[in-house]
Amino acid sequence: MQRVHFRTLSTLALAACLAVPAYAQVTVKEAWVRASVPQQMATGAFMQLSSAGGARLVQASTPVAGVVQLHEMAMDGTTMKMREVAEIELPPGKTVELKPGGYHVMLMDLKQTLKEGDTVALTLVVQGKDGKRETIAVKAPVRPLGAPAAAHKP
Repeated sequence: MQRVHFRTLSTLALAACLAVPAYAQVTVKEAWVRASVPQQMATGAFMQLSSAGGARLVQASTPVAGVVQLHEMAMDGTTMKMREVAEIELPPGKTVELKPGGYHVMLMDLKQTLKEGDTVALTLVVQGKDGKRETIAVKAPVRPLGAPAAAHKP
């Protein structure tokens, strides 16, 4: 009888651990980085982010750039302006597209020329509604300079 009781408790404890969601449950799709030319000091990283329970993208980094910032491009009257933002909101169950002309990850002080076919390692930091942070490793292929925002088909 005691053995069954222990087994039941063990099963319940395991089920409780499995039921705890990952912090922000963020998925990253279609990540890519725009190619650069020699002496170019900045480029952008783009992707689709989704969070099951809602989160915020609060930081990004990569070894190929000395400075990485979250940016937004938006129209101010008839002028397109780019500015750094502290975070990018990821509403629950919705996909947020980081794309040219909108939100994106700005890679500045590039340490090397990024050529089509290269892969850039990015680290994203997201914060869930509970305040806990999650780090996500992303491998983003480099697309040509004129690459459109639409999914790349090799």
